[in-house]
Amino acid sequence: MNYLKEIKRNRRGFSLIELMIVIAVIAILVGVGIPAWQAMTRSGNETAAIQSLDSVRSLQVQYASKHQGNFAPNFDELIKTLAFDDKFRGERPVVNGYIFTLKTQERTQSQPAFYSINADPQVSEGISATGTRHFYFDSNLSTIRYTEENRPAKADDPAI
Repeated sequence: MNYLKEIKRNRRGFSLIELMIVIAVIAILVGVGIPAWQAMTRSGNETAAIQSLDSVRSLQVQYASKHQGNFAPNFDELIKTLAFDDKFRGERPVVNGYIFTLKTQERTQSQPAFYSINADPQVSEGISATGTRHFYFDSNLSTIRYTEENRPAKADDPAI
């Protein structure tokens, strides 16, 4: 009996089989976890893009009410006048993996002012995709439009 206790006491570390089993279990967990993490990140980016479009919509309405019905010509103007989020600085800001593009048209005698905004994922396919859906909104619509095709969304795409 003392002999077995002596052998157990001198044995240190893990055997190769035990180590390989632990590595295999970790590999399985990583293999399942990474795709789930990527899907969760894409979904979060898409939700943030929708919320940003809604924020721009509401800010454009506020801006137009103070500027004779004309919309803000760019994101920088929204930041300056209505304290919009600084992450949107520049002509085509990238926020949460989405590229935002704002186009405006001033009011004329024959046409009302108009704006449109697109939110397109930086990377829409593959492992590093930041989103799969492209979003669109303009001043004539009541809901945000989207497409899952690899192209910018437009007014005649389905509503969210």
